[in-house]
Amino acid sequence: MPSFSDCFFIALMAWLFVCGANGWKALLMDGDTGWHIRTGEYILAHHAVPTQDLFSFSKAGQPWFAWEWLTDVLFAGLFRIGGLKAIVLFAGVMICAYSTMLLRYAVWRGANGLLAACICLFAVGGSSMHFLARPHLFTLLLLPSCLWLVEADRRKNTPFLWLLVPITVLWTNLHGGFVVFIACLALLVCGSATEAMLGRPRWPAFRRYSALFAACSAATILNPFGVGLHAHILAYLRADWIKDLVQEFQAPTFRNEGQFQFEALLVAGLVLTGLLLRRQRVTEALWLLFLAHSSLISVRHAPLYAAVAAPLVASELSVWWKSQAAERKKSSILSILHQLGEDLTPNFGRTSVWPAVAIVALVFVDAPIKWPRDFPSEAFPIAMVHENTKVLESGRLLTTDQWGDYIIYSFYPRQRVFIDGRSDFYGESLGTEYLHLLQGAYDWRVILDRWGFEVALLPVQWPLVQILKLDPSWQVIKDDSHAILFRRLRQQSQSD
Repeated sequence: MPSFSDCFFIALMAWLFVCGANGWKALLMDGDTGWHIRTGEYILAHHAVPTQDLFSFSKAGQPWFAWEWLTDVLFAGLFRIGGLKAIVLFAGVMICAYSTMLLRYAVWRGANGLLAACICLFAVGGSSMHFLARPHLFTLLLLPSCLWLVEADRRKNTPFLWLLVPITVLWTNLHGGFVVFIACLALLVCGSATEAMLGRPRWPAFRRYSALFAACSAATILNPFGVGLHAHILAYLRADWIKDLVQEFQAPTFRNEGQFQFEALLVAGLVLTGLLLRRQRVTEALWLLFLAHSSLISVRHAPLYAAVAAPLVASELSVWWKSQAAERKKSSILSILHQLGEDLTPNFGRTSVWPAVAIVALVFVDAPIKWPRDFPSEAFPIAMVHENTKVLESGRLLTTDQWGDYIIYSFYPRQRVFIDGRSDFYGESLGTEYLHLLQGAYDWRVILDRWGFEVALLPVQWPLVQILKLDPSWQVIKDDSHAILFRRLRQQSQSD
């Protein structure tokens, strides 16, 4: 019989993707997936990780950190097997596995099953901004999984703790989010020392987790770029210009349902932090404070906060609920719901074969499920690109960073881009020029002439669009009210 965690997994898959409003195509709303696929294909073809740029004319051949190379290979392999369907199905499975793992983790910590399911749904909503087919899904899944293994070891030492060392090696080559785990291990060491100084028997734990922190930190060097990767990530995270260019590096705005759910978890976690400190549970409090601070500076960290906070909040809230139910009659709604959750809890703690059956069924089912054959037209100028291939390949192209990702996916190696989603690679100088073009700033013409752009594919709302419409040296080729395609007449006349 399927367990409740099995049902939770399958219901999420149906709710988010099979029956959802945007379905599977929602996982492709970020164009980075395109260049990840092409990078993986390059690695498979050349049996080497690229160390120089492959995709741009603006920084052609310059040093580049393909820091998610192992995910790139995985995406390229999936794409060869089943196209975009295979990639979105894999991403969907990871998201549902992450959500179900949070539920199991909360129940393991002693949470009431019914309450754990509700809190984990808040975590799912708070994490939904990053439900995209990109390498960060590995960090979303691995961070709470690894902290669960740490928590199990804190209850009773086990040799399985040292599996975190090879896991860290794998993680380092899948996604740069491994640095968050290393930071959490550092906080574990600090928390253990603080608890020991407060009189708790934590010095053996301090020594054990200091060794774990050192081993996992050393393991991160095992990547194609060595310690250079760490310096690159640190410089990237500290760059102020990134916050102006990349929305997910900006502070949360709390303007949509997912961020409201994150806000609820944030408030609950901060209240819980005070209770944890009062009980001298310093490590968990440090984890919550560190990730809460990170998520308020950059919204991209909100899913990581939700992943760590949800099991803690669910377990502590369950203790309060149990005490409140004990003070009321068994016939009260609060007591009935609490007892129902207690009765269901054992069934949340196991997993059977049914999720695998559901996944296999989706592998072989095509219609009537709307699997993506291309990137979503709501986010990318799909029709415009396919109808004007010759124009787009005729010269240097100016387009957005997101659409540049799609150009790489559609035209590499025939066409190079000015800029794409690899903001860490292009740097502040090129990023500033890109913003000036986007805004139609005072030096827009100087930048256009310097780079010799001959074609422009732009969103109609860009200020530069109105400027080019009035410029006699640029001709509108196509305008579909979503995107507009220009060609430079001066270059065309010379070629004629």
